[in-house]
This record gives sequence, C-alpha cells and structure tokens, in this order.
Amino acid sequence: MNDILEKAKLWLNDPFDQETQNEIQSLIQNNPNELKDRFYKNMEFGTGGMRGIMGAGTNRINKYTLGKNTQGLSNYLHKVFPGKLCKVAIAYDCRNNSREFSRSVAEVFSANNIKVYLFEDLRPTPELSFAVRELGCDAGLVLTASHNPPEYNGYKVYFNDGGQIVPPHDDAIIDEINKLDFKDINFDTDDSLIEIIGEKIDNKFIEKAIQNSTVSDTENRDKIKIVFTSLHGTSITIIPEALQNAGFTDVHIIEEQRAPDGNFPTVESPNPEEPAALKMATELAEKIEADIVIGTDPDCDRLGIAVRNMDNELVLLTGNQTFSILSYFLIDTWQKEGRLNGNQFIGSTIVSTPLVEKIADSYGVETKIGLTGFKWIAKMIREAEGKQDFIGGGEESFGFMVGDFVRDKDAVSATLLACEIAASAKNNNSSIYAELLKLFVNHGLYKEHLISVVKKGLEGANEIKQMMTDMRENPIFEIDSSKVKYLYDYESSICKNLISNTETIIDLPKSNVLIYETEDGTRIAARPSGTEPKIKFYFSVNTSLNNAKNAKNVEIELEDKINRIIKEMKL
Repeated sequence: MNDILEKAKLWLNDPFDQETQNEIQSLIQNNPNELKDRFYKNMEFGTGGMRGIMGAGTNRINKYTLGKNTQGLSNYLHKVFPGKLCKVAIAYDCRNNSREFSRSVAEVFSANNIKVYLFEDLRPTPELSFAVRELGCDAGLVLTASHNPPEYNGYKVYFNDGGQIVPPHDDAIIDEINKLDFKDINFDTDDSLIEIIGEKIDNKFIEKAIQNSTVSDTENRDKIKIVFTSLHGTSITIIPEALQNAGFTDVHIIEEQRAPDGNFPTVESPNPEEPAALKMATELAEKIEADIVIGTDPDCDRLGIAVRNMDNELVLLTGNQTFSILSYFLIDTWQKEGRLNGNQFIGSTIVSTPLVEKIADSYGVETKIGLTGFKWIAKMIREAEGKQDFIGGGEESFGFMVGDFVRDKDAVSATLLACEIAASAKNNNSSIYAELLKLFVNHGLYKEHLISVVKKGLEGANEIKQMMTDMRENPIFEIDSSKVKYLYDYESSICKNLISNTETIIDLPKSNVLIYETEDGTRIAARPSGTEPKIKFYFSVNTSLNNAKNAKNVEIELEDKINRIIKEMKL
C-alpha cells in the first residue's frame, strides 16, 4: 500500500491540474480501497486498445493517461516516418467526455507537429478506419469504450492500413509510452494543424459501404420492413442514410433510443448481444410485423440481428449465426458473379464457430483463422495484398467486416448486407432463418455459448491468473463423456494431442488462451479479456441435422449438452 500511496502523491503536483489533485487528495484521505484500484497498475493496451473506467489515476481513463499514450504514439510516428509531416485521423463516440478527450488528444498530436483530421461530431468507429486510408494518414484513433457500462471510456489505435495496431508496432508504441513521465506530455497546441472533417468523408464511406454490401440485381428492397435502433450510439449519424441510399425505405427507428447519450438511459447495457438491449426494437417489430430488427452498439462496430423463425417468431441470432449467414451470402454471391478462382479467403478467429470454415470449404475458399480481435483479420488482409482477395470476416462477438475498404468490424456495411440478404431471400420465397437452416442441414448444426466471469481489482486479476494456471497444469481429459483430443495453449504456442501424447507448434502470436477440443468436436476456450476485468469461456458443440424440421429438437439437445459441460466445469 505504501508504493501505491507514493504513486498517488505524485498526482498532487504539476503537471496535474487542480481538479485532478483535489480528486486524488480526497481519495487519500477518505477511500484507500478506491485509491488502490486506481493506482495498483498502469492502464495498458489490450485486444481492443486501451479501455477502462474514467477518473484520476494511472489505472483510469483521463486526459493524462490518454495524453501520455498519445505522446508515446507521436514519438513513435516521428521515429518510423522521419522528416515527414505525419497525419492522424481522430473520431469519437457518444461516451461521456469523448468529445473533450478527442480534442485533448488532437492538441497533443498538434503540439508534436502532427497533422490532425478531427471529425466534427461523433462518428462510427468503422468510418475512422476508412478515413485513415482515404486521407492517407499514418495512424488513427477513436475515443470509445464500445459496449461497456457508462463509466468506461478509452481509445483504439490504428496504423496506416486502417487496421488496429499489431506487432511489431503495438509493442514498440508501448515501449515509447513506458519511457515517458506525465510531465513529458506536450500540451502546447498548434491549432493550424487541426482540420475538422465530416460530410465529405461520410458520403464516400456510405458509397463504399453500399457498393460492397449490395448486389445489383436484388429487387424489392423497399418491401423489407426494418426496425432499427442505434441504442443511443453513433450509428444514427450514418446507418439511416445508408439504408435510404441503398433503397431500403421502409425503416422504423426507435425514437426513444435515437439521441446519442453516454448514459444509455433506456437500457441496462448498450450491448446488442443481449436480448434486453433490443427489447424496444423487437416490441415495435411485433407490432408492425417487421421482417428484421437491427441494433448496433455505441461505436457502431457490432450489430445484433433479430429475424423471424419458421414459426414466425422473432429470434435474436447469435454472433456466430450472423457470421455464418453473412459469410455464406458473400461467398455465394462471389461464385455467382464468377469471381472465385481459388485466391479468395474468409477471416475468422480461434473462438468463432467452425461452421464458417465448413461453408467456405464447400466453395473452395480458404478460411484464415487468427487470434481474437479484428486487428488480426486486418493483418491477414495486409499480408495477403496482391496475392489473395478478402471476401469478408467476422467473429462470435457480433462483429463482421465486408470487403477490405474498412479494416475493422463494421456495423454499417453489415447492416446493409443483412438487409440485402433479407430482401434476396424474400424474393425467393425464403427468409434469413430458412437460409440458416439450410446451412445446418448441409454442414451440421453448431450451437455456441459464452460465459463471462467478472473478477474486479487486483484480487480479481490474481484469481483469473490462477484459473488459467490451473487449467494448464491440471488439464481436463474428458468433457461430457468425450475424450479431449487436443489442448491448444496459445501462450506456449503448443498444441498437445492428449491421446497420442504428441505436440505440434501453433503458428500464431502468443496469447493467453486455452482451447480444449474433444473427439466429438466439442470445443471449450478460456480467455481472459484484454480490456475488462473478466475471463471468458466459449463453448461450441455440434451434431448433424438431417432435416430442417428437426432443428428445434436438435438445438435443445445441444443446449442440454452445453449445460452439462458448464455443470461439469463448476462455472
């Protein structure tokens, strides 16, 4: 505790402003536990950048932690691009303080002689990725905390390819940051280097999204009845206009959730994975007999989709189901247009459904599988430039990317694509759900489930660390009566065959992830979150489906199997 107190006392002097000093002094005097949580570590980059609770302290999001990281990034850009006027694009979402943080970050860049393109108002994260390449920037960042609770904020850093930073840039930037003290932040603004951008980039982004997500011969787009909610987030600035321009005119917006608001007053969590977040939208959809419901998260990079099942009931698709149906439609469209020649690929991740790979295989399309996070899919695209065409990519956490004009998950183009699939299916007397059932019959019914165990603070971080240690040192040898065949340890880069007692090397960057795979194809993954105080367990089970009419019963059987496994693991 003495070390923490000494760290905290440094914040009682320059360069920290009086408001910050007062906040820290109050914690020292009145709340030692809160003080400990704010200073026991420094805020770090995770899989999605830097994200955390706002407030004063080294383990909080504030102008100084953001400023220090921005100063480190500035130093790195000058080192990588010597003698050049570097350019950076900055966007921000609806989060509390995002506007102020974005301006503060822009000022630090300008103070370091870096040209800044700052969006005039909140914009979707994928538009930032697009703007980086469109404007020829060397880097970009967006102030966002995605779907986290209202007290969170953070930012994601992008490199000149429009993708989030990956090795070696991420480690090199962190090294630059770690060399700095807070007094090294340059806040001496040069306003001449800050340019405000907006509508011109919006129009180009929408045009590209429509071009990549729609098919020229699809008819009756105006016959699809769509309910859309932005969940108080940034998508309201782009998606309604994109849908209108694409020909989807029967769109009903949830007015109570239209206004951007970082407190998210109508939902407990602005997470489109959760049915509760889409409650208002599904209720309206039932009332007006809509075909499809779409809701996006605050920074508009993920989406939740509800469609009608064979009993005409609205059901929320899982992230894996959305990933599967969007991938299938894109690949099938490429085939119909004669664009498949063996040099195409789909991007996926180690915790996403194997169904996508099965679908791609059936068309002779490669599936590249990377670590969790779209930055790894962006890396695949960059490495394949000039050699392979990227069709699309996604992961289980309700994110998808259509084509490579954006190098991050993109709920704008994914929304357009989902509506295009609904229109195309309706033209053929089918539906999105019916098309999904066809995939299950052809490739097997896959059922996935996610459990997140939250462990806050220093003690929680130690508990999570111990859970991973236990799973490594005391491996499970049988799951629901099926022998474990493979144990993938992405931290050691070793895959063990527990039956033959042999090992192979995993050719991916190291990551603190474990995956068990049994002889019957059951998969369990354990992964501590890189941006939140939690550990995630991913479950995937599957079986054959001989008739779409049996899908409901087979799905129940798979749900029972998952529940048995969860009970076995005492989760």
